[in-house]
Amino acid sequence: MNRIISTQPRVSALLPLGLFLAIFVGSGLYFQSVGTSFAFYQVAAPVAALPAIILSVLLSRQSLTETVERFLKGAGHSNIMAMCMIYLLAGGFSAVAKATGGVDAVVAVAISVIPASFLLPGLFVVGALISTAMGTSMGTIAALAPIALGVAGEAGLSIALTAGAVTGGAMFGDNLSIISDTTIAATRTQGCEMKDKFRVNVAVAVPAAVFTIVLLLFQAKGTTVAEAKDASFLLALPYAAILVMAVSGINVFAVLFSGIILAGLAGFMTTPDFTLLTFAKEIYNGFTGMQEIFILSIFIGGLGELMKAQGGLLALERVVSNAIRNVASGKGGTAIAEMGIGILVFLTNLCTANNTVAILVTGSVAKNIAEANSVEPKRAAGTLDIFACICQGLIPWGAQILLAASIFKISPLAVVGNVHYCMVLFICTMVSLFIPRKAGVPADA
Repeated sequence: MNRIISTQPRVSALLPLGLFLAIFVGSGLYFQSVGTSFAFYQVAAPVAALPAIILSVLLSRQSLTETVERFLKGAGHSNIMAMCMIYLLAGGFSAVAKATGGVDAVVAVAISVIPASFLLPGLFVVGALISTAMGTSMGTIAALAPIALGVAGEAGLSIALTAGAVTGGAMFGDNLSIISDTTIAATRTQGCEMKDKFRVNVAVAVPAAVFTIVLLLFQAKGTTVAEAKDASFLLALPYAAILVMAVSGINVFAVLFSGIILAGLAGFMTTPDFTLLTFAKEIYNGFTGMQEIFILSIFIGGLGELMKAQGGLLALERVVSNAIRNVASGKGGTAIAEMGIGILVFLTNLCTANNTVAILVTGSVAKNIAEANSVEPKRAAGTLDIFACICQGLIPWGAQILLAASIFKISPLAVVGNVHYCMVLFICTMVSLFIPRKAGVPADA
């Protein structure tokens, strides 16, 4: 297996990603242009990934056995398996809570206490708080999206806009939380303290969040809410419990598993027809409802590993590094170098569809770029995390977008087009890079 990782950059190794996008996005746009309903569901994403995987295998310079082993290593990576388990548990919890009436109960409570104009930004804020406490955007979306979907239906909010607000809030904490995988990866690869990286990020993330809230308030203007229905506190309790557990920073697997048990207990106590057999069937129905994104995540994980092994990611690194060396000199060189680090991790994230993996893959190169251009470690770490999270919140094949699209039952592209926070964060980050900083004075001071 020592011969598998390529030491030479190969742009051709990125062709499989282009093929996947051409099939996945291209087919959706075509069917949409001819007026086909559910245009982006005509060709399932896992099926669109198959030709890309085949092409990547054909481009491999190793034996078929080595290539397959490398694919399986990527598909079975611990990060991929963790995401898949979250998919299953989230699906099981959502199915059980819906079957027992828990979603309707929580929606009724929310509509009765939250002003109509603040429902949309309120969902964003709640998502931001949960994700910051949990350190995981996936767990946040899994916990909050079913509630948000019910709220959107009762309040007449745009489903796509609501999905974007929830996803944006989830990405806020994914980037900012000190217990997030991305924060840990960024600080370790750059050799800085978490608190220092946090100060750098918060100076950009908070203004971006404020702008996003204002934007969502404007878009929710004129929203009218139907009269709140009677709600069962007992049915709403499982959701309240997992939100409290999430904000408390409890492990996402424990949160979702507890949610399934609590939702089932509430169903046993309030619904005579809800039996143990029904409970088991609803959990499995929730599992099967996640099969598309489950399969796609495995395929993308394996495909990303093949592109890495064949020199595709190395090609991205070389291109960006060379560009920085040519441009980052003299006045503004530090800002150009930071931008280069951001572009590097952004492009890598496009290929891996995993922001933590993208940071780990590019971390050493980013550190070299930072040292060569006098970029402080905390700023390099902050830039890595921000750009990786921006990308992850805007790619239709990313885990967060796929999970949100699955729960809201809309196209991943519809979600991407409404994740305003990631778009605003990009603008705020670009502005912050070129704000003049006095020598010796930290940018976050």
